Amino acid sequence: MDTDGTHETRPTRTGHIPRPAAPPKPSHAPTAGPTLGDWLRVPRSSDGPGVWTYGHVPRAAEEPEVTPTRQLVSGALISLLAGLLLWSLLWNGYLGGFWLWPLYMFTPDSWAGTLPSVVASYVWYGIVIGALIIGFGRLGRWPELLRRLLRSRAVQPLHSTEPARPEPGGEDDPVRWPQVRGAGLVEVADRLEGEAGGGRMNDVDYARIRRAWDSVRVDPSRMRAFADSVRDKGAGACVHPSGDRDLPVRAARHDLLARQVLLGTVEDGVRNPYARRGTSLALDPDVLGTSLLAVGPSGTGKTQRLVRPVVESLALQALAGQAAVVAVGAAGAQLGPDAAYDVVVRIGDPASVYDLDLYGGATDPDEAATLLAEAFVGDVPGIDVRRAATALAQLLGPFRTAYGRFPAVPELRELLDQVPAAFDALRRELAADGAQRAMLRELDARTRQHGAHGDPGPALADRVALLDRPAFAGFFDTTGQGRPFSLRALEHPIRVRVDLPERGHADASRMLARLLLAQFNAAAAARADRSLFAFLAFDDASHTLTAETVRGVQRLRSAHAGVLLTLRSLDDVPEALRTPLLGAVGCRMAFSGVTTWDGKRFAEAWGTEWVETRDVTHRTVFADQPLTRAIHAFRKLVTGKAVTTDAVTVRQVERERWSASDLAHAVPPGHAVLSLTSVKGERAAPLLVRLAGTA
Repeated sequence: MDTDGTHETRPTRTGHIPRPAAPPKPSHAPTAGPTLGDWLRVPRSSDGPGVWTYGHVPRAAEEPEVTPTRQLVSGALISLLAGLLLWSLLWNGYLGGFWLWPLYMFTPDSWAGTLPSVVASYVWYGIVIGALIIGFGRLGRWPELLRRLLRSRAVQPLHSTEPARPEPGGEDDPVRWPQVRGAGLVEVADRLEGEAGGGRMNDVDYARIRRAWDSVRVDPSRMRAFADSVRDKGAGACVHPSGDRDLPVRAARHDLLARQVLLGTVEDGVRNPYARRGTSLALDPDVLGTSLLAVGPSGTGKTQRLVRPVVESLALQALAGQAAVVAVGAAGAQLGPDAAYDVVVRIGDPASVYDLDLYGGATDPDEAATLLAEAFVGDVPGIDVRRAATALAQLLGPFRTAYGRFPAVPELRELLDQVPAAFDALRRELAADGAQRAMLRELDARTRQHGAHGDPGPALADRVALLDRPAFAGFFDTTGQGRPFSLRALEHPIRVRVDLPERGHADASRMLARLLLAQFNAAAAARADRSLFAFLAFDDASHTLTAETVRGVQRLRSAHAGVLLTLRSLDDVPEALRTPLLGAVGCRMAFSGVTTWDGKRFAEAWGTEWVETRDVTHRTVFADQPLTRAIHAFRKLVTGKAVTTDAVTVRQVERERWSASDLAHAVPPGHAVLSLTSVKGERAAPLLVRLAGTA
């Protein structure tokens, strides 16, 4: 563990990647780990969603029948006594001398009374004793009892042997880049093999270059550029636009070859399916593409044990050209250092280098109005979001036509408040161009509707006023003077963190979070190139969800995108949206400490299953005969229990996988119950998971 509490689990390297500035001298020894070659050669297999594939060995589907230890001990003692009795009978001749016939048949008579005869006799005795030990040992199950006493019952694998590893230097050795070599680029493959063997390549480099090679296979016209880049830069070929080849620090264990991050270990208990007990659990784009909802009170580790590992994994994948990630949290949330991101937007911080595009890069006034209306009044009861979007479009369209841009926050507030000077100036700009009669009609319509019953204008103005504060002066600029970040950039492998001013402007932060979610849903669906996995992670999604954004989340899996939503309680979501939200996401996670009300929602979402129950009825046996009563009394003295007979009733009953009470009271601290669904439709039943970092 590093001094800052993070875990260094990447494959070790012996080479050095140049940095702009020399890092400080470490105060601790580096953590040992596999070399890149060893890491690549480890077999990876999966038998369900969420399985950590690195070195995974599948288990049996069902638990083998286990004999009670007491029964094993009694059976072993009885077989031992029977074996000793049989040997005593043989040795003392009570059964005759037939067991010595093989000795007499294979030893010559001339050996009688000589040393060879004595040696042969003892050898034969040993053979007979060994046969008795083997026979009675199997009868009494001595090996199983010995294993039971020496150690706990081991995991029984489905296969007795692990998948074969590629031989170093073999044709299928991934270090030798067989696909590149098979395409005729022998020189390029040799260069990459030398970089990996010399310690100048890390796991991010390997994943990035392999991604570039996959694009070459799709478009062979890129082959020459790929080969030239590898010849010139080696392991630094096809580097991310930022120039980074790794993150400054890693807080979790990652497998970039399988695009996974290790989340924890499935508990080895009866609440989990036998095939998953004791296995490692991981998340990857295949399950994150169905989106994940996590609920747990403050202090249960949602940020440290879920959000940051997932964001960190996708940031590494972004460096490998495989993903685009946006992390949203309150200022000060532990989502990684600034150096781990390409863009850091600190809303309300004058030192922020980047700004946020309020309109999400949209150029169509109707689209921009729809996104703003969802963010501004999507959570206000009694206001029709469509009417609010129409009211905004009646202002955004004319303003963009007149000035070639959308209004800034103060300008939008003036237009919503019907400030005469702002309206007159906009009308004059439109009147100067006689072809803009349609936009003048839009302004006239907004003027007529202002102040009418059900007009959403005042509510919109009140919400815009939350952003028209001195703390946000200079933000949300539309004049082109700043550096606004737009979610339209999701078509590039970008790493973004947005810090919301939660402490001093909670309402504005929630409104901006709703805006980011609405913009992400629209931008992810509108991407022309969906080869990158787009992901949005909320460290706190309280009061962020609306009916339209929940429907948008459900459509993300077809757009190769997903979201991570964390809540302290489902009470932070409108009651009408709680059931649709649990149905919209494919992965659901309940941390320890959830309330029974929240647990009831999860229990309903996870449904029921058929289980086999055994009802045992004990009935005391009363003996009539004196001898039988004496035997029963002696048995009670030895065992401490009265003599009873058992009546066993086996039934199939339907029970909840996890009840609300179990979720609220039976989940230990540092654990969570997690169900997964992949984009292919594969499902993993709710699993009790011991999260990484816990004892």
